[in-house]
Amino acid sequence: MLGRMYERENCSAARALELVGERWSLLIIRNAVFADMTRFSEFQRRLGIAPNILAKRLDDFLTNGLMELRPTDDTPGVHEYLLTPKGRELGLVVIALSEWGDRWAAPNGPPIRYEHDECGGPVHLATTCRTCGDAPAVDNIVAVAGPGATAEQRQRRARS
Repeated sequence: MLGRMYERENCSAARALELVGERWSLLIIRNAVFADMTRFSEFQRRLGIAPNILAKRLDDFLTNGLMELRPTDDTPGVHEYLLTPKGRELGLVVIALSEWGDRWAAPNGPPIRYEHDECGGPVHLATTCRTCGDAPAVDNIVAVAGPGATAEQRQRRARS
């Protein structure tokens, strides 16, 4: 079984996967962001996820600051799982993954579209260069050592 932690990786993508890389994680986030789900029973019913797995994922989200727990106003003893700004921002990851899936894994076309709620226009993510404004293709994007790079990573980049 693949481990959940990537201690050997000094990589923000690997660290993000430690938080949301398990099978149900982004689907729970998707439903919280785009279907306004907040209750354990809603997630379980709509996703068909086992209660023990859902409880573990939600506990991890609470521990890692992606969600916070709040008692409901209408039902004593019932709590809501509310996204924090950190968790809500994962909606952009869901959109990016959906766009890739629409292109490569949706033979009948996109099953869901994301639209701007104010004007109804389609929403998509785009990569742009902050310096020149171009939208480079993936082949024209390089990875370079950043401020959090290890000495080994800096040395590897210098040799490339």
